[in-house]
Amino acid sequence: MNEPEKLIPLHGGYRKLKSFQVAQLAYDVTVRFCERYVDKFSRTRDQMVQAARSGVQNIAEGSQARGTSKKTELKLTNVARASLEELRLDYEDYLRQRGLPQWSREDARRAQLIAARPATAEDVAEWARAVHDGQDGRRDQHGREARQKSTESIQSTKTTYAEISANGALALLAVACSLLDRQIATLEKDFLEEGGFTERLYRVRNERRNRG
Repeated sequence: MNEPEKLIPLHGGYRKLKSFQVAQLAYDVTVRFCERYVDKFSRTRDQMVQAARSGVQNIAEGSQARGTSKKTELKLTNVARASLEELRLDYEDYLRQRGLPQWSREDARRAQLIAARPATAEDVAEWARAVHDGQDGRRDQHGREARQKSTESIQSTKTTYAEISANGALALLAVACSLLDRQIATLEKDFLEEGGFTERLYRVRNERRNRG
C-alpha cells in the first residue's frame, strides 16, 4: 500500500548536493585568491567574494525552500548559477587584463585538478604547488614529458602561481556550473510534472478527504 503524499516533502539536505560542495570549495578558493592576488582596496575583490558567497548561499536557501515552494527553489538555484557565472567572468578578466593565458578545457593540468576531486582549498593549493614546482618536467595529457626547445623557452613560459590559481578556480567553477545546469533542468522537469505547493496541497486534501 502506497504511503499518502506528504504536504511538506523532504527538503534541505543541501550539504549533500555535489553542486553545493563544489560551489563552497570555489568560495573558499576565491577568498584565498583575492587575499593573495587582488588589491584589498579594489571593488573587484569584494565583488568576487560576494559572487562566490552568493553561489553557495542561494543553493542552500533554495534547497531549504523546497518544502513549500519549488518555484522559489528553482529561482534561487538560478540565482546561484548566475552568481557563479559572474565569478567566472571575473577570473577570466583577471587573466586577460594581465596577459595571462586561460587554459583550455583539454589542458592536462586542469584535468588533473578535476580528477583529484579536491575537498578543501588546501587540496587545491597543493595541486597548484605541484603544477608550479613540476613545470620543468611537464607532461602532456598522455603522461609523456613535453620537450622544451631551449632554456630560454622554459623561462619565458614559466607559469606563475596567479595564473595557476585563477585557472584552477575556473576549472572548479566549470564543474559547479555544469552541476547546477543539470540541477536546474531537473527542477524544471519536476515543477512541470508535479506542480508546486498549491497543487500538492490540492492533491493531499483530496486524498485525505477520499480516505476519510
